[in-house]
Amino acid sequence: MKLIFAVVVVASLVGCTSSKDNKPEQVDGQKQSNENKIPVGDPIKPSTIEAVAYFSEGCFWHTEIVFQSLDGVRDAISGYAGGTTADPDYEKISGGNTGHAETVQVFYDPAKISFETLVKAFFASHDPTQLNRQGNDVGTQYRSIAFYSNDEEKQIIEKEIKAVAGSKIYPGKIVTEIKLFSHFYPAEDYHQEYIIHHPENRYVQNISIPDYLKFRKEFKGKFK
Repeated sequence: MKLIFAVVVVASLVGCTSSKDNKPEQVDGQKQSNENKIPVGDPIKPSTIEAVAYFSEGCFWHTEIVFQSLDGVRDAISGYAGGTTADPDYEKISGGNTGHAETVQVFYDPAKISFETLVKAFFASHDPTQLNRQGNDVGTQYRSIAFYSNDEEKQIIEKEIKAVAGSKIYPGKIVTEIKLFSHFYPAEDYHQEYIIHHPENRYVQNISIPDYLKFRKEFKGKFK
């Protein structure tokens, strides 16, 4: 598991986009603590011991590093799921007309990390009470979805929703969709490990990295 150090700068309101306008001229204030390390996934290769899970929680740049940071997860791939059309791309889903959400495909070893722990990480790393948005990212493509592939996974998701709702961590109603997984379409290459390749992007510096560090500080799971 390779690691690269992250940077945190003063926050400003920008969206999850790869526009060149969102890049400042320089990166400063690098911190070399374990909590500031941004995980890089390994290339995907077929494995008979791996399982796969799918989660949507807003901008997939952020979701990718959240799951890649967990011990037992080998890689997380950004893509699109939950829609009704075939072969979606970033431009198509951004209009909100395909029904897809920005989704991350998580390859993990069930002997090291359980689906239940992944679900807990999912609810701990975003606000599941925000309908069709996550922060400044607005649209159905940013909605909260926990996908399941069998009844056991569905029950785990439902149980965690009840636990989170009962904890009163969030004042509003949880709007996360519980959806049977159907198809996943990998996103364009430039979206994969975007935070690793574009640490100078303002959204990455001001939103993605601070959110990731907050998750890493508060989540009780085991990290790499």
